[in-house]
This record gives sequence, structure tokens and C-alpha cells, in this order.
Amino acid sequence: MLELSAYPALFLAALGAATLLPMQSEAVLAGLLLSERYPAWALVAVASAGNVLGSMLNWLLGRYLEHWRHKRWFPVNARQLAQAQRHYHRYGRWTLLLSWVPIIGDPLTLVAGVMREPLWSFVLIVALAKTVRYLVVMGLTLGWM
Repeated sequence: MLELSAYPALFLAALGAATLLPMQSEAVLAGLLLSERYPAWALVAVASAGNVLGSMLNWLLGRYLEHWRHKRWFPVNARQLAQAQRHYHRYGRWTLLLSWVPIIGDPLTLVAGVMREPLWSFVLIVALAKTVRYLVVMGLTLGWM
């Protein structure tokens, strides 16, 4: 039974890592890959699914974030929000290809929600970026690269 708990643990680590929480999932994936107990493709699929779902939570938060922008507790000021919107308008949805990058990737997915990026294009671009990242982690961990 303990063998099966690795998949939900990896999923939750990847989901949490995609939100604004300070977590990371690459080490969990690498550890499970090195254990050689699980198919590599299954681990990459689970990590990718969790990470994309976490990014979708950021997108959803972004969709409703502006409703509270005049509240004292709002996490960014009007200038910061306007700057993020300008950058998104300038570079557009293709910035989501950087959604895998630490520190900037998670806020990008939040801004995409604020900017009303359609969910279908958001999911396609983010899934591509995050799956490629996990494939690279797999390749490096298993010595394929």
C-alpha cells in the first residue's frame, strides 16, 4: 500500500509547487525516479497533472483577484498590477511558456487569469511548458542528458 502513496504525494507536491506556496516538486520526482520502483512516464504524467492543476488554481484566483484590489490586504498595489498588465499585453500568452521558471512562473499564471486569458490556451501552453520541464528533470536524473 505504501507503494501507491508515492503518486498522491508527488501530485500534491507538484500542485503545491505550482501555486504561490514556497514548495518544489523536482526533488520529489527525482527521488522517485531514482528509486526505480515506478514507471518514469507515470511519474512525469502525475507531476505534470498536479503542476498544471496548481497553475489553473492561480489562473482562477487571478480571474477574481481584481474584485478586491481596493482592499487594504490586497497583495499588490495599483502600480504593480498595472505594470504586470502592461507586460502581459506587450508579450501576451507566450509568456506562459516561462510558467515553469522558479519565482516568476507562478505569478505569470496568476496574471494570465487577471488578463482573462482563455482557459483552453492557458492550459495548452502551461501543460506544454511544465511537462517539458519534468521531462528534462527525468532526463537529467536518469542520465539521459
